[in-house]
Amino acid sequence: MLQTTAGAIPTIIDALPPRPQVSVAKMPDPKQKSVQLQDLFFRALTRCFAFLVLAILLGIIVSLVYGSLPAIERFGFGFLVSSEWNPVTEKFGALVPIVGTLVTSFIALLIGVPVSFGIALFLTELSPPWLKRPLGTAIELLAAIPSIIYGMWGLFVLAPLFADHVQPWLISTLGMAPVIGALFKGPPQGIGVLTAGFVLAIMVIPFIASVMRDVFDVVPPVLKESAYAIGCTTWEVVRNIVLPYTKVGVIGGIMLGLGRALGETMAVTFLIGNAHQLNASILAPGNSIASALANEFTEAVGDLYTSALIELGLILFVITFIVLALAKLLLLQLAKGEGRTT
Repeated sequence: MLQTTAGAIPTIIDALPPRPQVSVAKMPDPKQKSVQLQDLFFRALTRCFAFLVLAILLGIIVSLVYGSLPAIERFGFGFLVSSEWNPVTEKFGALVPIVGTLVTSFIALLIGVPVSFGIALFLTELSPPWLKRPLGTAIELLAAIPSIIYGMWGLFVLAPLFADHVQPWLISTLGMAPVIGALFKGPPQGIGVLTAGFVLAIMVIPFIASVMRDVFDVVPPVLKESAYAIGCTTWEVVRNIVLPYTKVGVIGGIMLGLGRALGETMAVTFLIGNAHQLNASILAPGNSIASALANEFTEAVGDLYTSALIELGLILFVITFIVLALAKLLLLQLAKGEGRTT
């Protein structure tokens, strides 16, 4: 009897209706809600900052185009290929400033890139430990010197040195060469495109050298030590290990220096001569877009004169954009092999 009753108990329990589920509402955590609100605010704030940069860039482009419209309508494409600059007759051309900007920047890179590479190579591979920090700090301090100081130093120290020693030697030697002789003709005046480009080279060296030094430092030591272990020289290690591994960073540093050279104003204004004359010699005075704007914007009388100067600024913006776009395409191609050695 007891066994029958005990066996029936589970059946009775199973036959009972299920107990109703009591749903308990989960109270929101005030701390978690506060964190979510902060995260949303942070995302919205950073998004606003990003779009603010685009808005500023768009505003600059629109203002440059709007200010350039009178000159664009008056001169059209001829503004880019004309070397005439006469405020009296209101005939303006941008060829001389464009050529001066490109030539001085090319001279700056031609001198600055090998020197920067040598500095970075010495600091990362050859310098004793006690010299690395003070020498690296000295290189970085060069970037902190105002450009007007470089201009004054170049005008009062470098230009007389070039006029008395460097330019006469270039004229007497390279000036007689059959192909490149035209680049080194004319009287030794001290100031000119070459002097401006040389000072620009000194100004871009800290930027390029600092970037090259930093990217050379990220090369895994095991790669270099393995190369040294099998008997490679320092140059072989740099050529076959360091440069292939860091080529994207090196090109980026060079582009940084080029951007600095294209937009430099005061140093070039002091040394380039500010002459609206197209000359094949790099010893002769010339002009650049930045120096023309610095010299003449406050003296511009009339809407057309002001518009021509604004169009120069627009041209400089376009040149910089083209250079950066080409550099970005080059970096994208080089990035495919980043970190690979040959």
